Amino acid sequence: MAKSRKRILVMITAMVLVCTFVLGQEKSPLPAKNTKLKVLVYSNTAFYRHPEIPKINRWLVLLGNENGIEADVTEHWKDLGPAELASYDVLVLNNANELDKVIPEAQRKSVEDWFSKGKKGIVGIHATLVHQTNWPWLHQLGGCDFNSDSLFLKAKVIVDPAAKNHPAVKGQPPEFFYQADWTNHDRSVTGLPGFKVLMRVDESTYDPVRDYFKTRNGKAMGKDHPIAWTNEPQSGGRFFYTELGHDLPSLNTAFARQHILEGIKWAAGDPK
Repeated sequence: MAKSRKRILVMITAMVLVCTFVLGQEKSPLPAKNTKLKVLVYSNTAFYRHPEIPKINRWLVLLGNENGIEADVTEHWKDLGPAELASYDVLVLNNANELDKVIPEAQRKSVEDWFSKGKKGIVGIHATLVHQTNWPWLHQLGGCDFNSDSLFLKAKVIVDPAAKNHPAVKGQPPEFFYQADWTNHDRSVTGLPGFKVLMRVDESTYDPVRDYFKTRNGKAMGKDHPIAWTNEPQSGGRFFYTELGHDLPSLNTAFARQHILEGIKWAAGDPK
């Protein structure tokens, strides 16, 4: 009898433990939803292809990995369909130029719908605004196109006073010197509806048109030469552009890491 009672007590104890475990599982919170920012880097080209595009793709992936951002890289238009884009917060165009020749119309429309209806973000790096006039939507989003550029030169950069608290430039002095290949656009975006200039370059501190373009109608922009800006069109979505990123030397600095990282986060709707 004593052995039987002991067996019954053991069974009851085991049942209580099982019930406690099950109830505890039911009351435990569900796993937190994955809120990691997802970025798609696209870098195909139809015009001039910058030799360091693959290195910059790698740099972007590593920058994301170090800062909790999941970044994928593609050069195929099939990755720009509605189903594929749906899982991404930001599309980074890494020197991707003359895109109407490498992205079919259906996929271009897919990007437009994804950006506007989903209120997503696009980040344009350096040559993104080169020969995009045959994609009117992207041309309007960027605000301008390419005219010419300089060599890799040190120049004075001026932070727009109204933008000093934007996370992509926050903490920088009002003026500082920086080395990069500076692009001359066919017009300034200053004053365009929805646009906010973050930085300008002082053309008096460097030669703005390299020799190759001096014989090809290359023109400097003058006193108003924006080099980084944002655009928030009324249709929705956020666009961030920077002239930095012709090659790694213009990106592999503490400032450029902040500039690009915060530009991506801002494009994704980060409230900072």
